[in-house]
Amino acid sequence: QVQLVESGGGSVQEGGSLRLTCVVTGYTGSNYVVAWFRQAPGKEREGVAAIDSIDSVAITRYADSVKGRFTISRDNAKNTLDLQMYSLKPDDTAMYYCAARLARPVYREYLLSDGYPYWGQGTQVTVSS
Repeated sequence: QVQLVESGGGSVQEGGSLRLTCVVTGYTGSNYVVAWFRQAPGKEREGVAAIDSIDSVAITRYADSVKGRFTISRDNAKNTLDLQMYSLKPDDTAMYYCAARLARPVYREYLLSDGYPYWGQGTQVTVSS
């Protein structure tokens, strides 16, 4: 069974940086989609970034709210997924989850949580103003 474990969360001041890491186990190969989602208390879960390597493609997607500030990357040899976050804002405060799916979304809607069957436990990011 696919397992995901996040790490790297913490508390930073506005304008600071963090790098989140997700370790993927239980799957052989790199033909899957991995993504980062976040959810703040009382708010809807939001797709942050995704990366797709199925069938030798290289596709990334970012939410408009993080474009230019966050970078998603994966190391297929190590089975890890990173989210490098710069210029953090208080609105970035949330629990961040990594998620994976074994098929490309039909409409390439990578930032919708529906359809991702595998999830990590989350890592908290808190940005103070």
